[in-house]
Amino acid sequence: MKPYRICILFFFLLLSCSSVFSQDTDEQLANQYYQNKEFDKAVVYYEKLFGQSENPIYYDFYLNCLFELKDFKKAEKVAKKQIKQNPNDLQYAVDLGVVYQKSDQPEKAKKEFEKAIKQLQPDQDQILKLADAFVKIKEYDYAIETYKKGRKLFQGIYPFNFELAEVYYQKGDVTSMINEYLDALEISDSYIQSVQNALQTSFGNDADNKKNEILKTELLKRIQNDPDKSIFSELLIWMQIQQRDYEGAFIQIRALDKRNKEDGTRMMSFAQACVENESYDLAEKAYQYVITKGNNNYYYQFAKMDLINVSYKKITVQNNYTQNDLVELEKNFKTLIDEFGKTTNTIPVLKNMAHLQAFYMNKTGDAMNLLEEIIDMPAIQPLTKAECKLELGDILLMKGDVWEASLKYSQVEKAFKYDPIGQEAKFRNAKISYYTGDFKWAQAQLDVLKGATSKLISNDAMALSLVISDNLAVDTNTTPLLMFARAELLSFQNKDDEAVTELDSISRIYPNHALADDILYKKSEIMIKHGKYEDAGKYLEELIAKYSNDILADDALFKLAELNETKFHNTDKAKELYEKLLTDFPGSLYTVEARKRFRRLRGDVVVN
Repeated sequence: MKPYRICILFFFLLLSCSSVFSQDTDEQLANQYYQNKEFDKAVVYYEKLFGQSENPIYYDFYLNCLFELKDFKKAEKVAKKQIKQNPNDLQYAVDLGVVYQKSDQPEKAKKEFEKAIKQLQPDQDQILKLADAFVKIKEYDYAIETYKKGRKLFQGIYPFNFELAEVYYQKGDVTSMINEYLDALEISDSYIQSVQNALQTSFGNDADNKKNEILKTELLKRIQNDPDKSIFSELLIWMQIQQRDYEGAFIQIRALDKRNKEDGTRMMSFAQACVENESYDLAEKAYQYVITKGNNNYYYQFAKMDLINVSYKKITVQNNYTQNDLVELEKNFKTLIDEFGKTTNTIPVLKNMAHLQAFYMNKTGDAMNLLEEIIDMPAIQPLTKAECKLELGDILLMKGDVWEASLKYSQVEKAFKYDPIGQEAKFRNAKISYYTGDFKWAQAQLDVLKGATSKLISNDAMALSLVISDNLAVDTNTTPLLMFARAELLSFQNKDDEAVTELDSISRIYPNHALADDILYKKSEIMIKHGKYEDAGKYLEELIAKYSNDILADDALFKLAELNETKFHNTDKAKELYEKLLTDFPGSLYTVEARKRFRRLRGDVVVN
């Protein structure tokens, strides 16, 4: 290449770079002046930048600068030029209308807005842009008119339901918003997920009772007007479950099941949701409804088994029962087993019956025989057999047969060395070493389990390891820890009076010992076990007041908050305690659950 050509190319390259550099500098200066509200300086640069590239971003800033400087003549000229150059981009007509609004010419503004809507074509992008332009200036009625005109132009092909609903929401017209979503469901049931997603941000968990009532009213109108259109009943059920109105949801599901002559699938799913949310009474009603369909129904046996397991959960989870309740439940277990037999299908029921007999009715012999029968079933799955062996080990430990219990745990650990159930067996064996005072061996096993794949086992191992290490580190005398471990074993064996006596002995003989917070927490657990929630609350409050810097402080806060929420029904106190936990212990294992419960009590929408 000849030298003069190289020079020419180099010259144009420099010119191009200089132009780009100049534009970047102008943009930086324009932005800086705009942010500093020096609009008289910013407008000069934005006018230059827009003139060079006609970039819409520069146009918006340029026009805003003119508005701020009240240079409406210039603004009008700029907007009209944009309209002339872009006749199909109707949002520029909105800009011209805004010029007239700001210059106190409302009639001219109205004329421009209406003219823009009249010029609409069956062009989805054009309609969306114009409506969006109106929304930006909070002219919601014009945006609504735009979408309605678009609906006519498309002749039902695309009705703009979701877009209209969003505008109504921003306008504050909740009834119209809801009806747009419901109209979408009139068109197609397939929109149900989209409608639920849209409503999720506004409804549920008493986020706004007024909105919830409007939604319920509009849904009931649609259900009454067209009872065969089940999608509205489904949406009402979804809403009631979001609000935890399980009784209302049950009524709707039952009506829908009868109307559509369903087989109970929907009711079974609902019952399971009730169990997960500890609404046991309603879960029982749901299962009983399915049972009434008769023994030829596909879900008959499942419903019967689930029903009795709900009764079992009411006793083992809520700790609110009489001796007659236990006797009645055992009788129902036996009746069900007589009906369906002892098979691999009924193993969950058999296991629960064995647990009831062993840990609540002092029938350890019957329980162990039943578990041995399950273990000896020819077609039993290895994992199920292992679960039964762990339960058998627990019963042996409760009876005081420590080494036999350890043998059962070891069998499971060996068979499932790298599985969660094997790690659980290892943890239970480590606890046996702890109960019997072999703290070094227990700690060695617990240290291994800190890396367990199961988060729950890992956390439990870490907690017990800390109890051992913290108390042995400050005191070479192992007697207090041995007494505490013995108290924990006594509690496991349902000898709770003896356990409390042992705990009191530690406090009396070794006042101000490092175990003081552990003792209070253990006492609270024993009180909860026996339904003495007020006493449990007092122990937890004492722990929080005296040992707020110890490792059990967050456990105590969470447990006390839970008691206030579920047993004392003091939501304000519960909310206060959850918030304290989040503030004082941001790294706690309870943080995620505490935040979810705090938000629910505050009235936020919480997605499970």
